[in-house]
Amino acid sequence: MVKASKGAFNRRTRKLKGKSRISVAKLVQTFKVGDRVIISPMAKYKGLPHLRYTGKHGTVIEKRGRGYVVEVGDFKTTKAIVVGAVHLKLM
Repeated sequence: MVKASKGAFNRRTRKLKGKSRISVAKLVQTFKVGDRVIISPMAKYKGLPHLRYTGKHGTVIEKRGRGYVVEVGDFKTTKAIVVGAVHLKLM
């Protein structure tokens, strides 16, 4: 048997299949603090959040570099996740 790869996209690429078409408008979109957004990962690795947060919605807290800090509810706690702008949609 061949040992499985432990690379960055190991066991993730099938979940992102069909999400590889990214427009320029999606790359340069901006959000304001307080905007409600949905996390929808695209097949671009920069700023990719963990796939457990797919479909979660949250609030933009701040801009950090090229990405945004999004506050997401996770059961009884809230978590702050740094997400690239490509992986966000307005609600």
